[in-house]
Amino acid sequence: MSYALTSLVDATPTFRAHGRVRRPIEKACADHRDIASFRELGPSEEGAMLYGVVLGTGPTTVSLIAGNHADEPVGPETLRSFIINGLAHRDKMAPWFRRFRFVVVPHTNPDGEARNRPWMEQWPAPTAYLQHAVREEPGRDLEYGYPEMRPENEHVSAFLSENGPFDLHASLHGMSAGEGALLLINRPWTFRTQALRDDFAEAAAARGLPLHDHNRKGEKGFFWIEPGFQTTPRGDAMRTYFRARGEDAMARRFHDSSMEFVASLGGDPLSLVTEIPLFLVPGRDSSSHRPERYLELRERLPEIRARLERGDDVEELLAPFDLRPVPLDAAMALQVRALELGLRAVAPESVP
Repeated sequence: MSYALTSLVDATPTFRAHGRVRRPIEKACADHRDIASFRELGPSEEGAMLYGVVLGTGPTTVSLIAGNHADEPVGPETLRSFIINGLAHRDKMAPWFRRFRFVVVPHTNPDGEARNRPWMEQWPAPTAYLQHAVREEPGRDLEYGYPEMRPENEHVSAFLSENGPFDLHASLHGMSAGEGALLLINRPWTFRTQALRDDFAEAAAARGLPLHDHNRKGEKGFFWIEPGFQTTPRGDAMRTYFRARGEDAMARRFHDSSMEFVASLGGDPLSLVTEIPLFLVPGRDSSSHRPERYLELRERLPEIRARLERGDDVEELLAPFDLRPVPLDAAMALQVRALELGLRAVAPESVP
C-alpha cells in the first residue's frame, strides 16, 4: 500500500509562528540536500523574511502556497507539516519525491499572521476569533495581488516563475465559518475532476464535515459545479463585477489571483483552492443550494463584533448557530487529501 500523505499531519498540531518554524524547516532541508532545498525569497513589507522550499526530483511539478488571507492559518500549518514530516519520513515518501517536484511557500503573509496571533493563541475560542481576527481589504488582499501588488506577491511570483510551469497549483485557504467543506477548481478542469470531487466529499464526510453548498450563480466569477464545489476565483471576474456596478475604484484594487498567475506560466495546470471552515455551522436540509444558517450568521456578525468591542456578552447571539470548532488535525488532513487527489488527477500513472 502506498504511503498516504494524510499521515504527515501531526496527531496534535498547533498554530506555529512563521519565524519560529523556520529553523526546523531549514534544518530538514539541510539534512536532505539531495532532494530538498531551502530558499529565502525576500522580506515582507514589515521585514519578515519569506522562504520557500523545493522538495523532490520528479517530472510533475506542483506549486503549493498558503497564507494569502491573514486570518486563515490552517493552510500554512498544513504546508509546514508537509515539509518537515515529509522529510522526516523520507523513506516512505520516496515514491512521491521521485515522481513529483513540490515548490512550496508555507506562508506568503507573515505580517498578517502576526496580527492574528491573539486569537490563534486562544484557539478554539470563537469569541477570541471574532474579536481579534484581522483580514486585509481589497487592494491589500494577497490572493488578488499577483504578480506584484505587494512585496510578498513579487517574491512569491519570482519563485514560482523560476520553477514553473506547473501541472498542479494549490492555494490553501479557509473560511471563518461554513456549513461544511468547500473545494474550488479552475474551470478548464471541472469536467475532468468528477472522481476527485467524489473522493473529496467522501473524505470530508469521514471527518465529520458535510459540504458547504452555495450556488452564487457566477457572482464575482464563482460558478457552481455541484454541491460543495465551485470554480476558483479570478481577478478579471472581480474587476468585471465591480465595473458593472459602477465601482471602478474598487475594480482597480483587484489584480490577478495566484491561480491566474500560475496559468500564465504555461501548460494546463489544475488549480485547487481548499476552503475548510474554522467553525462549523450546522445547516438545515435544503435543496436551494444556499447555506441559509451561514448567511444568517454573516448578517449578525457586525452586531456580535460591536458587542465584543464594548465588552458585552455575546453568548445569546451565538447560541442559535451552534458553532463547532473544526479540529485542526481534521482540517489539515482534508487539505492534504485534496492535494493527494489533485496529484492523482494530473498524473494518474505517477501516483504511488
